[in-house]
Amino acid sequence: MDPVDVAAFVGFSEWFFLLYFTALNLLYLLLNLLSLISIRRYIPTKVLDDVAAVTTSLMPPVSILVPAYNEELTIASTVKSLLQQDYPEFEIVVINDGSTDDTLDVLRRELALVPFPEAYRINIPCKAVLQIYRSTLHPSIRVIDKINGGKADSLNAGINGSRYPYFCSVDADTVLLKDSLRRVTAPFMEDSGVVVSGGTVRVANGCQVLDGVLTRIGLPSNLLALFQVVEYLRAFLFGRVGWSAMNALLVISGAFGVFRKEVAVRVGGYRTDTLGEDMEIIVRIHRILRRERVPYRVVFLPDPVCWTEVPETLGDLQGQRTRWQQGLVESLSKNWGLMFSRRGGLAGWVAFPCTLLFDWAGPFIEVFGYILMVLFYLFGFINFGTFWLFMFVAFAVGLLLSLSGLFLEEISFNTYSRPKYLLVLLLVAILENLGYRQLNSLWRVLGVVRWIFRRKRRWGEMNRRATWVKAER
Repeated sequence: MDPVDVAAFVGFSEWFFLLYFTALNLLYLLLNLLSLISIRRYIPTKVLDDVAAVTTSLMPPVSILVPAYNEELTIASTVKSLLQQDYPEFEIVVINDGSTDDTLDVLRRELALVPFPEAYRINIPCKAVLQIYRSTLHPSIRVIDKINGGKADSLNAGINGSRYPYFCSVDADTVLLKDSLRRVTAPFMEDSGVVVSGGTVRVANGCQVLDGVLTRIGLPSNLLALFQVVEYLRAFLFGRVGWSAMNALLVISGAFGVFRKEVAVRVGGYRTDTLGEDMEIIVRIHRILRRERVPYRVVFLPDPVCWTEVPETLGDLQGQRTRWQQGLVESLSKNWGLMFSRRGGLAGWVAFPCTLLFDWAGPFIEVFGYILMVLFYLFGFINFGTFWLFMFVAFAVGLLLSLSGLFLEEISFNTYSRPKYLLVLLLVAILENLGYRQLNSLWRVLGVVRWIFRRKRRWGEMNRRATWVKAER
């Protein structure tokens, strides 16, 4: 290559990465400010909500859907936590998606299930239902046993079998606090335009759950799980609060979200041909309701919390992150009509292109940037100062995001109140930028590659340890 062309390419690369990181920082600064304002406004309403909860009986009835595939270690604890919800009227519908372990046997034993003949109306196509059971101990609990079809198909079966106008999707390895359902459903009472509401997901590893009740909050001893504690704080308190303030949130976690059932059925339910069914249905709701000029809101609340187990091995974590990235790409690619559409609003004109640039293409840019800068330095195209400036900026961006999440947590909910926990999380926020974040970017690149070659992964592919679930008293 001609030396002039090499110099031009090096100069272009330097400016490209500088502009990219500048744009990224500006976006994160905006989201940070919006998150800070929203959380500071939310805290006083939380206190008022506690007072109102004593007398309220007007909350809408909710069907809690729990899709389960090979969840024998955690399903009983999840159901027990749901039974203890401080909520006037709800039902629990567990969907056993053809589990090959003892999930159904555990449910039979814990709930004293008996076959229960009932009309099953198919509003959304799904795999065949083999049997419907009802608990003789808790009449509000039913179990749908069906042929394996994946998580999205299980949720569709649950929607078909649900009785109430709202449904809450909850993962089978999660535990809700007693007031979580009440808090996450409150926006539907405050604004008739709300169609979806989501809450925060936190890491259960290192905590203790007894009889479905979170009895102790702690930090995991596993380093990978510790990294994810900081990640989850950053993703929920920092990113989603900011997007929600603009009514441009493109994802509500499948582990904990409430939907107006009429809207979910109207848009066709969950798609079974994507790994990111939780994100895809939200993007589709934005696209369809905006196209039809239907006023709506998709909201995220930082306080309703569910606790879930996260991977503790590199293999499980890689599988999860590649699956998430593949799901993100599928969600965007199936809803191109939202981006820059005439009625797209901030969801179509800001959130969609930003997600495309920073979440879809971002891992490629980051990985390619690291490789390119190392090669430029080794071959003498850039000097030592330029090389380390790039590395410092890349490190500083990640550290800024992590510290922002910790800061928002500390000034608002202070879940990890012990000084020891805060010091550990501060150290982890620094360490995660020295290899862990880069490894995640590499896995996300792999997720896009898997999408390109149309590779599929089954849901639920994680080795559960459930060390946080303790034996009954």
